[in-house]
Amino acid sequence: MAISNSYPVLIAANVFATMCVRFGINAILRPDHGVSFFELSPPTSGPERTLFNSLMAVYGVRDVFMGLAIYATACLGERKALGWILLGVSGVAFADGVVCAVNGAGEWNHWTYAPVVMAVGVAALGVLDGGKGKRA
Repeated sequence: MAISNSYPVLIAANVFATMCVRFGINAILRPDHGVSFFELSPPTSGPERTLFNSLMAVYGVRDVFMGLAIYATACLGERKALGWILLGVSGVAFADGVVCAVNGAGEWNHWTYAPVVMAVGVAALGVLDGGKGKRA
């Protein structure tokens, strides 16, 4: 069996999907806790608080979407699409880490899992199959 079609790749993808959905729901329902992964302090009151809650909801929806996209492509067996989506998720995690680094802390909360998601994405794309998964 080609690595791209193996169960460990599928299981890992679904674990990342679950992480994305959970992070997203957390950001929507508990914005103060959601921003803690960026090691930033939320505003306490006023229009800044309203803006913060709205932006955390947008951030949460983004994460839920990424998770649902992973679930859908994994469930439908679209391994190449799954691979590209996982590479995109890895890019998002890296970019989130850059934002944290610019703000002085929290980048490793994102950079620790970005390469792992990337590796699973590369595996799902069939890069490690050695020609076994290619079609004529």
